[in-house]
This record gives sequence, structure tokens and C-alpha cells, in this order.
Amino acid sequence: METDVYKTLESEAPEVLFKDRKSKFYGYAFPINSEEEVKSIIDNLRKKHHTANHVCYAWQLGTDKIRYRANDDGEPNNSAGMPIYGQIQAFGLTNVLVAVVRIFGGTKLGVGGLIQAYRAAAEQSLTAATIIEKIVTSRFLLRFGYPQMDLVMRTIKQKGIAIDSQKMELECSLEISVRKTEAEATLKHFQAMHQIDIEVLD
Repeated sequence: METDVYKTLESEAPEVLFKDRKSKFYGYAFPINSEEEVKSIIDNLRKKHHTANHVCYAWQLGTDKIRYRANDDGEPNNSAGMPIYGQIQAFGLTNVLVAVVRIFGGTKLGVGGLIQAYRAAAEQSLTAATIIEKIVTSRFLLRFGYPQMDLVMRTIKQKGIAIDSQKMELECSLEISVRKTEAEATLKHFQAMHQIDIEVLD
């Protein structure tokens, strides 16, 4: 079954702190919409915790085509980034970045201890976050002459379609958004209308 709903964070989660044998693990979670956002967030965390030994993180983007990355930042292979990413998956989230900053406390935790600590900090940060459901939408551009305006507006109202932007002149254009699962039906509906041009935006 095709779904057009996904879970993400409403806003940045409050900072959490997990401690293990004097090492401190600060957990953070952020909603993101692009990979470009990751670098500046991580850079800011490095500035904030300039004594930190490691800033490990994982992110996931997308609904159809999933992209993700897990970064151990110098910790033993797969002892930090993947446990963090595992929590993103456990919570069923996307368009999210979870980072854990470690300040070493003098006692080595071993790979098992690290996995446990990074997982716990990531889990706590996501538990502290507000998780919301968002709808995946498809966007279209409608172009039509002024005489077709009434018909187009009536259809949009009947179907509860969102208008993103509009230009109403002799030649009218509307950008609209619909739920992804209704996109094909909406496209066909407008294509069947006389003198109305519809173009898929994304």
C-alpha cells in the first residue's frame, strides 16, 4: 500500500545528557530538509563543545528514495554512527539529524559500552523531541485563460486542493499541492478539462 505520510520532528529537540563512567554524551535531534544543513549544525555543536573528543551523528532524508549517513567521527567503526542511525529507524523517522557529542571521562568504555552509550543518548534525544506526521505532497502548475477560472476554482474547492501561489491575469497560473496518493487522479482530472494546461513541478 502506498503511503503519503511520514514522521519527522516538529522542531529541534532539547539537549539531553547521558553519562557512563565519567564520559558525557550530549544528545541532539534536529529536523532537516537537505544534506547541506548537516554541516553547519555539526560545526555549531563542535563550537559549543570545543573540548569534545567526538561529534558522532546520523541522518536520514526522503520518503520514496531514502538517503542516510552514519558518521563515527573517529570512534571505532560502527560503534557510534550506526547505533544512532538505528534509533532514527526505531522511531520510524525521516528528514532528521541526530548528533551525540562525547566528552571523554578518562575510562575507556570498549566497543560494546560505546554502542550502548551512543544508542542511549540518541534514544533519549528522540524521546525528548516532538514527533509529528507530515503529508508527502506533489506540486502542479495550472495554466488557463480567464474564462476557465470559475471551473478551476470550483474544482480546487471541491477537492480541497491547496493553492501555493497564484497569478490572476488574462493568462492565469496557479501552483497547487495535493497529497501524493491523489496526485495521479488530480493530474488526469485537469488533463481532461478543456483549455487547461497542467504541468508536474515535483
